[in-house]
Amino acid sequence: MPPSLPSTPAFERATIVLPVVTETAALDETVRRLLATSDADIAELLIVVCDRTTPESLARCRGIEDRVGARVRIHHQHLPFLGGALREAFDLATGSHLVMMASDLETDPATVPDLIEVARRRPEAVVTASRWAAGGSFSDYGLVRVGLNWVFQRMASAIYRTSLTDATYGYRLFPTALVQSIRWEGLRHELLLESVLKPLRLGVEVIEVPTVWAAREEGESQNSLSTQARYVGTLV
Repeated sequence: MPPSLPSTPAFERATIVLPVVTETAALDETVRRLLATSDADIAELLIVVCDRTTPESLARCRGIEDRVGARVRIHHQHLPFLGGALREAFDLATGSHLVMMASDLETDPATVPDLIEVARRRPEAVVTASRWAAGGSFSDYGLVRVGLNWVFQRMASAIYRTSLTDATYGYRLFPTALVQSIRWEGLRHELLLESVLKPLRLGVEVIEVPTVWAAREEGESQNSLSTQARYVGTLV
């Protein structure tokens, strides 16, 4: 870790950040799988809701709080959009590390133990899931989107002279002290890209682990093509 950044000497337990808008059964299944595979390594489940979170989703959040207990914290965000939700969660996290993921099963909870395993060895690194790394894959993403994603990833790796293969995928583990020391700017999905580019610029080690992406089966994605176009401004 560069000397100007806060040190994180060891992985202890993680805050899991779960933004929720329309997710119901997928949210429940995400939490079930997280607790089945990583219960002892989870300090808290930080569920972030907003004005647009549906009553059905809020009810699921309360149900999780009732079942799991004090480790569940439901936070109503003040900053707008996904980036705002994540920025507030970064500041609220209490674990030694923080996992940024989705609540719609497009970020496979089975990858969390892999992220944590790397963090135990390299506690000051950012550990990021990759759909393009060997062993990773896409399911039902669409050929055009896969092609555009591949082109963008190659652009990102060329501009930043990095071997990273999946800069836009919002599935990462960070040292909490690191994310709390960085001035974040994005308010929409571009924060997902910013969350790896700023650590790279600061000289932080970023390590990839493979993961499998599968399309959500419920609710409405908030990551439209117009939203994804904002990545270009963040990249350059």
